[in-house]
Amino acid sequence: MKKSLFAIITDMKKLYRSKANRVFAGVCGGLGDYFGVDPVMVRLLWVVVSFFTALIPGVLAYIIASIIVPMELSQTPYTSTPDSKS
Repeated sequence: MKKSLFAIITDMKKLYRSKANRVFAGVCGGLGDYFGVDPVMVRLLWVVVSFFTALIPGVLAYIIASIIVPMELSQTPYTSTPDSKS
């Protein structure tokens, strides 16, 4: 049985910057979640590649990814209320 196009699109994994596994902007944590690997391994690979490419391309790619890749959506809605001072 074939899936509809809507079912295929809604079942696709999406790349987000991680809120839970973040050090700077959550890019490596999001990549680790997306590919199913430990985010520490993604960070180590990123550092090694950046080091061997004279840092500029790796840092530039990280900055661009932190701008382009959206933040992970929250699973629970924001329910906090502001403090009311009378």
